[in-house]
Amino acid sequence: MSATTTTTPIPRRRFGGLSSGNAKSIIERGLAATMSSNYLVVLSGFFEPVFYLLSMGVGLGGIIGNIELNGAQIPYGAFIAPALLAVSAMNGAIYDSTWNVFFKLNFAKLYQTMLLTSLGPLDVAVGEITLALVRGGVYAVGFLIVMQIMGLVLSPLAILAIPAVLLIAAGFASIGMAFTSYMKTFQQMDWLPMVMLPMFLFSATFYPITVYPEAIQIMVECFPLWHGVELIRMLTTGAVTSMIGVHIGYYVVMLGAGVSVVTRRLRALFLD
Repeated sequence: MSATTTTTPIPRRRFGGLSSGNAKSIIERGLAATMSSNYLVVLSGFFEPVFYLLSMGVGLGGIIGNIELNGAQIPYGAFIAPALLAVSAMNGAIYDSTWNVFFKLNFAKLYQTMLLTSLGPLDVAVGEITLALVRGGVYAVGFLIVMQIMGLVLSPLAILAIPAVLLIAAGFASIGMAFTSYMKTFQQMDWLPMVMLPMFLFSATFYPITVYPEAIQIMVECFPLWHGVELIRMLTTGAVTSMIGVHIGYYVVMLGAGVSVVTRRLRALFLD
């Protein structure tokens, strides 16, 4: 009597060899790695905007008082708090999808190993971006609780800031990963702060965009962070305008473009 064995079939890649539909395995691995060794880094990303809020919103806000937003007077803390939430989403997503990905791509050779299995480049892109979304979601919930405790949530629409933060994180994560796929050295990665710092300082984070000359305003309105700041600010203050569709659309395009570039780059680097 002969014994029979059964084997589990290995999923085949779909969509022209780009995906096996198993991105969750990458997410599970990333979460396990974060919980075992990177949790302090994740926690530091949450406390940074809280410290900014306490120093700027409470400290400086006591001197500035109220600030005008779309014809209404709101506390200075309520003005900068949503901006800091958007900045937190950007920072978490960017660092997850750049330095983290850079190490996996060029030193740990992790993606090469993944793509030797049934996993495809689209699985890798979706998995890594989803990890950034998880981090952004944790930041959003925690920071909104802090805002509520401090009395800086001025509208019930603020609950929609959570999915808005996830969209912002997804957009920055996809673009960050696309950028990293072209980087080969640490010196090239140092270009990143040269882009992020000006966005942080000039994207109407601490003062209205109207303080700039018109030409500078147009330039700032091209920054992705400005769209994120304005989107979150509308939801937490209730000062929603028709521009909300433009802000959402901006990040949808960012996400689509980033995923497309990452998928093509990973395929070109390791499969073609």
